[in-house]
Amino acid sequence: MTSRLSFNAKSVPHQARLFTPQFMSYFADLCERFMPRHAELLDTRSKRQQRIDAGELPDFDPSTQTIREGDWHIRPLPKDLTRRRIEITGPVDRKMVINALNANVDCYMADFEDSQSPTWDGLLDGQVNLIDANRNTLSYQDPKSGKAYNVNPNPALLIARVRGLHLPEKHLCFEDTPVPGALLDFALYFYHNYRVRLDEGTGVYFYLPKLEHSSEALWWSDVFHYSEQRFQLKPGTIRATVLIETLPAVFQMHEILHALRDHIAALNCGRWDYIFSYIKTLKNHPDRVLPDRQQVTMSKPFLNAYSRLLVYTCHKRGALAMGGMAAFIPSKDASENEQILAKVAKDKQLEFDNGHDGTWIAHPGLADTVSAIFVDQLSGDNQLHVLREQDHAITASQLLTPCDGERTEAGMRTNIRVALQYISAWLDGRGCVPIYGLMEDAATAEISRASIWQWIKHEKSLSNGTSVTKALFKQFLAEEAAKVKQEVGESMWQQQPFDKAVALLEAITTADELVEFLTLPGYQQLD
Repeated sequence: MTSRLSFNAKSVPHQARLFTPQFMSYFADLCERFMPRHAELLDTRSKRQQRIDAGELPDFDPSTQTIREGDWHIRPLPKDLTRRRIEITGPVDRKMVINALNANVDCYMADFEDSQSPTWDGLLDGQVNLIDANRNTLSYQDPKSGKAYNVNPNPALLIARVRGLHLPEKHLCFEDTPVPGALLDFALYFYHNYRVRLDEGTGVYFYLPKLEHSSEALWWSDVFHYSEQRFQLKPGTIRATVLIETLPAVFQMHEILHALRDHIAALNCGRWDYIFSYIKTLKNHPDRVLPDRQQVTMSKPFLNAYSRLLVYTCHKRGALAMGGMAAFIPSKDASENEQILAKVAKDKQLEFDNGHDGTWIAHPGLADTVSAIFVDQLSGDNQLHVLREQDHAITASQLLTPCDGERTEAGMRTNIRVALQYISAWLDGRGCVPIYGLMEDAATAEISRASIWQWIKHEKSLSNGTSVTKALFKQFLAEEAAKVKQEVGESMWQQQPFDKAVALLEAITTADELVEFLTLPGYQQLD
C-alpha cells in the first residue's frame, strides 16, 4: 500500500522523522479512501461557480430546509474549548510558535494556511515545531542575538489550521497524483500528536479553512471518523472550527454544523477571505462591485449581517461563534498607537455586542486591549446564552447587497504596493508579513488584486474620473514597484523575488478570467 506513495522532492530535515512506515500506511489508506471524493468536491465547486457566473445568485438551499429548521445540537464541547475569548494566529516557525504560546490569550492557531508559505521544508519544520510544543520540549536560540526562547507554564491552547482543499501538495504523490495539502497537514498533525494530547487530557483540535458547502464538511467528518476508528479513539476526540470565509458557505452554516456535528466546535468569521470570496464569487455581476478595501469594514450592512447570522446559527446549535482578525501591529509612537488601539477596541466591541464568544488578534501587543472587551465584559466563558433569535430571518439580499464607497486612486495604488510586497515575501518562503502597520497574510493580497481585476472587468472609474483599465493598472504597477524598490532599497530588492512578484501580480490581475487563488500559480514557483 505505502509503495503507492512517492516523494517528488529531495529529502529535507525531519522527513524521516515524520514519514515513518506506520504513518505512510495510515496516510496511504486516507488517500485511497478520500482522494476520489476530494476531486469530486473540487469539480462540484467549479460547476457551482459556473452557474453563478451565468447569472445565478447564492441562496439558502430549499432541499435542506428541514436541517435549518430542525431542533438538534452538536456534540457537547470539551471543557477546554468552551473558553476561547482571545485567539492569536500566526505561522509555524519555531520562534513565532513560542511567542504565540506565551501570549496573553486563550488559544493559539498555528497556521499552515494563509500565513504560511507552503515550502516543503517549511511545512515539515512546522509539524516538528508543533510536535515539540505538544511534548513540552519546544525551545529556540536566536543565532544572531543569542537570546533563548522557551515556552512558559500554562501556554495557550494549541489549534492547528490546515491548508484549504484547493491546494495540492506537489512533493508527495499517491499513484502519481499530488495529494491534497489539507489531508497531509491533518494527517501529520493528528498522527504524531493524538497520543500525547490525550495523555494531557485534551483532544486534537483543528481549524478548517475555505469550505464552500456542507458536502465538504461531510468529507472532513468522514476523515475524522475514520481516523478515530482506526486508532480506537472516542468519537469527538478530533474537534474542528470551520472558518466561514467564503460567500457560498454563509448560506450553508446550519448544514455545515450538522454534517460535522460529532466533531464541530465553532464557526469563525474569516472576514478578509470572506471579502475576497465575495468578489471572486460574484465576479461576473456588475452590480456587486466593492469599493476600496479599506472602506469595507464589519460595520457595513452586508458584513454585519454575516456576523450576526453566524452568531445566531452557532448558538442555536451549541457551537461557539468566533470573531475575525485584528491585523494591526502596535506602534512605538504613543499617539499613533493610541489611535490603533482605539480602532481595535471599536471593532472588537462591535463583535462582542453581536454576541461573538471570542476573537482573533495577529500580535500579542493587542491582547490587553481586546481583553478589556472579551474578558472583562464577560460574566462567564462565552456568550452561548446570546441567541439573537431576531436574526433568524436575515435574507440572501442582506448578505449579497454590496456596500457603498469610493474607488480611489490612492486605494488602488495601496493595493498594488501591499500585494506586491506580500507576493514577494510569499515566494521567498514567508507567509505572514508586516506591511504598513498591518500583519498581512494571503487574504490581503487576494482582496487587493481581485478588487482591481473586478474594477477592470466592469469598466469602473476611480473617484477622480479615471477609467480603470489594464493599461492603467500596468502604469500604476510600474510606478508603485519603483516606490517599493525605493522603500526597501536596491540590495533588498535584488535579494528577494520582487521581479517575479511583479510578473505574477501583473499576470493574475490582467488575466481575462479571474485566477481562483494567487497561491496556485505562486505555488508552482516554490521549492
